[in-house]
Amino acid sequence: MQATKATNEEIRVRFDNDVERFSNLDTGQQTTIDAPLTMELCTEAARYINPQAKELLDIGCGAGNYTLKMLSKVPGMNCTLNDLSMPMLQKAKERISQETSGKITIVQDDMRNLDLPDEHYDIVLAAATLHHLREDADWELVFGKIYSALKPGGSIWISDLITHDSPFINNLFEDKYAEYIETLGGPEYRQKVFDYIAYEDTPRSLNYQLDLLKRVGFRSTEILHKNSCFAAFGAIK
Repeated sequence: MQATKATNEEIRVRFDNDVERFSNLDTGQQTTIDAPLTMELCTEAARYINPQAKELLDIGCGAGNYTLKMLSKVPGMNCTLNDLSMPMLQKAKERISQETSGKITIVQDDMRNLDLPDEHYDIVLAAATLHHLREDADWELVFGKIYSALKPGGSIWISDLITHDSPFINNLFEDKYAEYIETLGGPEYRQKVFDYIAYEDTPRSLNYQLDLLKRVGFRSTEILHKNSCFAAFGAIK
């Protein structure tokens, strides 16, 4: 793990200045392999598990893409939107208010600080955000909060950058990802992406996260998709 990582303030400023790009799935998630597929799978899984859902929590919601997709499948939900960036939250609320008759609540805060009601949410979504957690204690805290906040039978669906437990396999998929990024913008763009991942992100392996979901209490976990350094997965309370 790199000794010096980006602060919350630095991450917030970067996202404050990138709202329009993240409002567009084609450009906002260009560096995420299979982004449209993982969004589809996470929201479909949530629909199959919780078709009568009334309460949705979107952690690290960005400009609201995942919540919008979720509302297209389970309409009318009350939506709680969390992000570090107020411009992102304002954009998400503007877009989502056109798509649901439910109440929209925005919460600008670090996900580690969230004060969530017990057994309140049917669905929790967390896309491309948990990789900002740092130490084991952070991961355990946030996963525990999510578990407590979900109703029995509720579900969480995660789409994110991951690492691998074997350093050799980690190197394999880093090389594959580097090749993919080069196809988008050449060697300079690849270096730019890898530099900000090194500075901002501390992802954990899929195995680590699935084990932790079980440890905090989830009765079952599911892997929806994995390709290179990205995975979509979830758990049911």
